[in-house]
Amino acid sequence: MNYKVFLIYLFVMAFSTYLVRVIPFILIRHKIENRFVKSFLYYVPYTVLTAMTFPAMFFATNHVLSAAAGFVAAIIVSSKTTSLIKVAAGTCLAVLVVELYFI
Repeated sequence: MNYKVFLIYLFVMAFSTYLVRVIPFILIRHKIENRFVKSFLYYVPYTVLTAMTFPAMFFATNHVLSAAAGFVAAIIVSSKTTSLIKVAAGTCLAVLVVELYFI
C-alpha cells in the first residue's frame, strides 16, 4: 500500500470516528430527562462489549468444545465469586483441562 492511499484511509477513518463522537453533542443540547432513553444509553456499553466478546470467545481456543467449557466455567465461577482474577483463572483451568484430557 502506498503512502497516499494510506493517508486517505486514515483520514476517512478519523473523520468517521470523529463524526460518531461529535453528532450526539450537536443533536442533544439539553440534559436527557426521559427514563427510557437514559436506561437505554446506560446499557449500550455492556451490550456492545457482549456483542464483541461473545462470538470471539468460541474461536479463542483450538476447539469449540473447550471454549464452551470455559464459558460454562466462567458462568459458574462468576456466580460464586466477584473476583475477576478468580473467574479468569477458573476459565483458563477449565479450558486447559478440556484441551489436555478430552480433545
